[in-house]
Amino acid sequence: MACSRRLTLIVLVLSSFFAAAVAKPKVKVASDGFPTGQTTPEGAASDLARAFITRDAERFRSVCVRPWGAGRARTDYSAYLDGVVQHLRAKEPPSSDDPSRIVRVFAARHLSRNGPASYGYAGFDFQDVMFVDVDVVLNSGSSHLRRTMVIQDHDGKWYVQGVPDVDPLLSYGIYDEKPSVQLFSDVYEIEH
Repeated sequence: MACSRRLTLIVLVLSSFFAAAVAKPKVKVASDGFPTGQTTPEGAASDLARAFITRDAERFRSVCVRPWGAGRARTDYSAYLDGVVQHLRAKEPPSSDDPSRIVRVFAARHLSRNGPASYGYAGFDFQDVMFVDVDVVLNSGSSHLRRTMVIQDHDGKWYVQGVPDVDPLLSYGIYDEKPSVQLFSDVYEIEH
């Protein structure tokens, strides 16, 4: 009988150990039910979509990664940031290509190739480089899957790189990745 109690105790201890080991990290969600904030790559990617939805130039600028490097890539990226800020501040109606709502947010993934992340670490002190697929409905009514590059900068926050094409070495292979299938809610515990 004592052996049975010990065995039961051992099973309970091991079960609680393994349950704790697989606990999901928590993610804060906005009122739309999708991640928000710069503590996760999915939150940063969702906030980028929200900046376009609400035409919030300040949110857009705060969630975009700082200009990095030198030369044409830096110049082009800075021009992109300035152009989008002007677009979001314009009094004209939103573009039909802007998102009107988020439909799904997938879990962040690393690029299959190691080169872009290594380039980011070595060249710009980026801590991580990933991408997030965000499914949105555009103002035109059509659905669009937006592949968003996300970068964890040296301050520990996640930022988006809204135009991956400006630095082909950092974004190499991003559009060749298979479609995402795992939703953010599969890997996080939702925190309200």
